[in-house]
Amino acid sequence: MNYKEKIKKENLPSHVAIIMDGNGRWAKKKGNIRIFGHQNAVKSVRDIVEASVEVGIKYLTLYAFSTENWNRPKIEVNALMSLLVSTINSEMITLNENNVRLLAIGDLSSLPKNVRENLNEGIKKTSENSGLSLILALSYGSRWEITDAVRRISTDVKKGEIQPEAITEALISSYLSTSSVPDPELLIRTSGELRISNFLLWQIAYAELYFTDTLWPDFSKEEFFEAIYIFQNRERRFGKTSEQISKK
Repeated sequence: MNYKEKIKKENLPSHVAIIMDGNGRWAKKKGNIRIFGHQNAVKSVRDIVEASVEVGIKYLTLYAFSTENWNRPKIEVNALMSLLVSTINSEMITLNENNVRLLAIGDLSSLPKNVRENLNEGIKKTSENSGLSLILALSYGSRWEITDAVRRISTDVKKGEIQPEAITEALISSYLSTSSVPDPELLIRTSGELRISNFLLWQIAYAELYFTDTLWPDFSKEEFFEAIYIFQNRERRFGKTSEQISKK
C-alpha cells in the first residue's frame, strides 16, 4: 500500500514529534556495538526529514539526546556528541537545498562547547529558510523544561512583572522552550516501547500517539507516511463527544 498517495494534504499534522528509539538494540542484532546503531540512525533522520518536506509538514521535532542520556557510559556519550557535530556539518548543504530551518530545544548550555558552536552555526546558516522547521531536542527533558519555566515565572512574579492571577496555560506555554512553535499533533515512538520518556509532556496533552515495533534505523519513509495516514483517520475530539464533532 502506498500511504503517501493516501495522505490528505489539507489534514496534515502541522507538528510531528518523534522519539527515535532502538539504535542500540538494532546494533546488537547486527552483532555490533551501540554506536554502530547511532551511526546508522542518521540515514533514518535524513529520510524522515525528506519525507516531511515531501508532504508539507511544517515542524518536526526529534528527541536526539535526553537529560537522562548523560547517565550512559561516557564513551557512548562522547561518541554521540562527536556524531552530532559531524552530522550537523555534513547535512548543512542538504538542509539549505530543501529550505529546512534548524532549531534546538533543551538545556543547551550543558552541551560541550564544540557541539554548541556547531549547532549555533547550523541554526544561523539555515535561519532564513522558510520550509520545514527541524527541531532537535538535545539535553532535553520535560521535567527540566517545566521546572525551568516555573523558576523563571516565579522570578518575574517576585519582580512584580507578573501577577499570580495572570498565570494561565498560555503564559506557562510562553515560558517553555517550544514557545515559538505549535504543540505536536502527532507523536511517534519507535522500537516497541510504550512510554513517553519525559518528552514534551506539557505539549502533547492532546497529541495522537503512534507506537511501532520498528527500530529507529529501520524506520522508513513509508512507515512515516503510514503514521500520518493513521493520524488522519482518527477522530480527534478534544474532550467533546463524537456527535458534537460530527455536527461541524
